[in-house]
Amino acid sequence: MQLDSRAQTLLKALVERYIADGQPVGSRALSKISGLDLSPATIRNIMADLEEMGFVCSPHTSAGRIPTPRGYRLFVDTLLTVQPLDETTVESRLQPGLQKASPQKIISNAAQMLSSLSKFAGVVMTPRHESVFQQVEFLRLSEKRILLVIVTPGGDVQNRLLLTDVDYTPSQLVQAANYINQHYAGLGFDEVRGRLQNELRQLRDDMTRLMQAAVEAGSDALAENEEDVVISGERNLLSVTDLASNMTSLRKLFDLFEQKTGLMQLLDVSSKATGVQIFIGGESQLVPVEAMSIVTAPYEVNGKVVGTLGVIGPTRMAYERVIPIVDITAKLLSNALSHS
Repeated sequence: MQLDSRAQTLLKALVERYIADGQPVGSRALSKISGLDLSPATIRNIMADLEEMGFVCSPHTSAGRIPTPRGYRLFVDTLLTVQPLDETTVESRLQPGLQKASPQKIISNAAQMLSSLSKFAGVVMTPRHESVFQQVEFLRLSEKRILLVIVTPGGDVQNRLLLTDVDYTPSQLVQAANYINQHYAGLGFDEVRGRLQNELRQLRDDMTRLMQAAVEAGSDALAENEEDVVISGERNLLSVTDLASNMTSLRKLFDLFEQKTGLMQLLDVSSKATGVQIFIGGESQLVPVEAMSIVTAPYEVNGKVVGTLGVIGPTRMAYERVIPIVDITAKLLSNALSHS
């Protein structure tokens, strides 16, 4: 829906004032801060139109108005003026934590820096590593119960219990393990999954099912060792009035941190996009708290997108500051991981 220039100017002024002080904004204040030569009556009429279109609303305790999620969306998409950060200053703070460290430490430092610079919570989805194995072994525990033993190239051992439809003999289990080790050792389970579908036509169906079950279980077993999301600064959000004043919202927020499932889904969605993305509570089902927004950006290793990072904070955040913080951190993290 197109707004004329006067309505856009008033909405921008209202959102910026509300972000700054958290108080509903009245027509009198808008006439002073908008720079428009309009009568109070004209401003009231425009604000009434904006309210009817769903961009602002009136809290029942005040004559002033506040932005709705739809109003925030229009603001960040078309009206926001991003403040360029001094990249040299930001880099000088970020670089020491992103150099000469292990990839996990670099990612942890990036989450801490996002939190420190934004004063909210920083989050980084870790790179997805393919689940590579060096050797597998099947041990028959009882009828239709098999222990899958997985050895990684680094010597780590993972076990998984397989419940099968067929009672395999010890010799069948040795045959299956030998086939996998001979043909697929050193590969990732995801690659093996694809090859199995094409290369095992000649084997009996029950053996194929055993191998496919082993691949699925092995991929899950190795993936469990990795921390999917690194979060820093959750406690910063306790001091954000918009979030901490509502116990229901606060509970949803910390459920998000604890379970991480919804957060992973959101970060996964944003990793498929280009550049900075903004998810606003109340308009996106991926954000469970109406007063919360998440600003994200994908990061790369050697030119390939491998994860996402971002800042979690209140909907009433200074987007013009947070957006460049997220953008610069994604670029620096990409560079650090590509050269680690």
